[in-house]
Amino acid sequence: MKKVILSLGILSTMLTFGQQSNEGIDLKIKSDDLEEVIIQGNRLQTPFNEATRDIQIITQKQIQNLPAKSLNEVLSYISGVDIRQRGPFGTQTDISIDGGTSEQTIVLINGVKMIDAQSAHNMMNIPVPLSAIDHIEVIRGAAARIYGINALTGAVNIVTKKGKNSSISADIQAGSSFKSKDEGDGSGIYGGISAELTGVYGTENQSQLFSVAQSDYNGQRYNSAAKNTRLFYTGHYAFNANNSIQAMAGYARNRFGANGFYAAPGDVNSEEHTDSSVFSLSSKHTFGNFTISPRISDRYGEDDYRYYRDDLSKGRSVHFTNALMLEVNSSLTTAIGTFGFGVESRLEKINSSNIGQHQRDNHGIYAELKTNIGQKLRGTIGVYGNYNTDFGYQLYPGLDVSYLLNDYWKISTSIGSGQRIPSFSDLYLNQRPGNIGNELLQPESAWNYEGNLQYSKGNMQFKTGYFYRNITDFIDWVRDNPSQPYSPSNLGNNKMQGFYGRLQQDFNLSENQTLGYDVSYNYLNPSLETSGDKQSKYTLESLKHQFVAGIHYQINDFSFQLKDRWLKRELGDSYHVADVRLNYKLQKFLVYTEATNLFNADYKEAGAVPMPTRWLSLGVKYQWNQK
Repeated sequence: MKKVILSLGILSTMLTFGQQSNEGIDLKIKSDDLEEVIIQGNRLQTPFNEATRDIQIITQKQIQNLPAKSLNEVLSYISGVDIRQRGPFGTQTDISIDGGTSEQTIVLINGVKMIDAQSAHNMMNIPVPLSAIDHIEVIRGAAARIYGINALTGAVNIVTKKGKNSSISADIQAGSSFKSKDEGDGSGIYGGISAELTGVYGTENQSQLFSVAQSDYNGQRYNSAAKNTRLFYTGHYAFNANNSIQAMAGYARNRFGANGFYAAPGDVNSEEHTDSSVFSLSSKHTFGNFTISPRISDRYGEDDYRYYRDDLSKGRSVHFTNALMLEVNSSLTTAIGTFGFGVESRLEKINSSNIGQHQRDNHGIYAELKTNIGQKLRGTIGVYGNYNTDFGYQLYPGLDVSYLLNDYWKISTSIGSGQRIPSFSDLYLNQRPGNIGNELLQPESAWNYEGNLQYSKGNMQFKTGYFYRNITDFIDWVRDNPSQPYSPSNLGNNKMQGFYGRLQQDFNLSENQTLGYDVSYNYLNPSLETSGDKQSKYTLESLKHQFVAGIHYQINDFSFQLKDRWLKRELGDSYHVADVRLNYKLQKFLVYTEATNLFNADYKEAGAVPMPTRWLSLGVKYQWNQK
């Protein structure tokens, strides 16, 4: 309670600041801002205000004012999203939604899947800096009908900037815990620096974006230093109103100390090197009411884990993975609604020192219909058929329906199904004596049922909902006792009930002064029906309670944002983390300071990795926009 009072005291102090103004900084997220967002489904694109299921949108305006240094930290403020970092500052992260595992959530960039067939631990090794993002879409619940396999509990789609006007954004930040380094880890204090540069060249018929980012941190404890590089390009060129071409390419390079990541305490001197790249080329063609968009994309990854960083002759795991994806998406507008249909294939292979050489192909075909019945009832129905060369045929239907009670209230329900194919690590890993794969694994399958109620009027938005999910053939890494290695097994049925509520509101205190708040709460109640009594590696670490609250204030060119997260996992003590950011605008420059983990919370998110204590940062951002 003292910490909450102190947080509110900081806000009241900020309310006394603010002098003259010209442009100012707009922290307020109006409902009109979200209504302009188009949800980027691969087949059917939907305005946000017409969505028929629970989708959360995080805009660039919100991102640039959050006390966050990486995409991982941005997502940690989103209701239902569980971010478990093995290394801070965007080093390595597992992401899950509504109590699922990291393997059951899919991440996409502009609709291109970032699935890593080796392990979901590498799924967030993506090349997109924060300044290149236009908005992020978070869809909850089984979403095979929309994104295919592995979208078992939800999906996160990162949509990058494009536009008809040119712009340049440059951001540099330095930070430190101001604590002396641990013995044997060099000298000085723990700290780091990061920089991003993003440019967009836009004209009436094209948009070209290039972005580069570099971060270099010497850690927050012994052997936790990290150096990350991001390079990203995306281009769009319209030949005419009916024909266009799009390209995307990116590269991410990470080097980090892996103390406590997987095998504590013996891995105190381990490190990991990861490299990943993504490429995509697509086009879009419209013929009357029919639109077709073919796309080819490829994701390549390298993962070099060194248990002894000073002796590479033992304890080393090296993996090379590749996924080539081919797809054709299309839509047809008719009198009864808009049909979406198409096909996709993903060709996966791996060459690994302790998994071996394997390959498999996955082919999907899908169809859906989006329609309105009268002025108030909207619905989308569809089905996804999948064939995997290792696991055969499966069919996954889904239905979303929403009803407008009046101009402000909407009620929605959805029924969806999905599948998760075991990774190559699940099947073939040979990492004795720690972890052993299981070639007899079968895919996980899920049904998800949800209902929610939404209110939106002016600058106030409210949503509450309940969901129930049943996963059959649930996979978890288990063992009978500590003397045995972990091995994955189809344990049985994993049932999850959840309740959530979100509220956001803004107030105009005066012509040049605004105040707002946002609150979200997520409650999860899992149960596992299994015949055995085994020790689980991951299941019991899912979130039980998640409460996120924020206050943002702006007067003229000064703005302030405070975020607080209170989390409680199935087994573990609760903790809360408070973060704050202050901005001041000077013409085209933005000067800002951040304090993360303001009250020095002691907590872990994954493995045996203590997360950073209080971390203070100072940054400057330059923004130029073509008039």
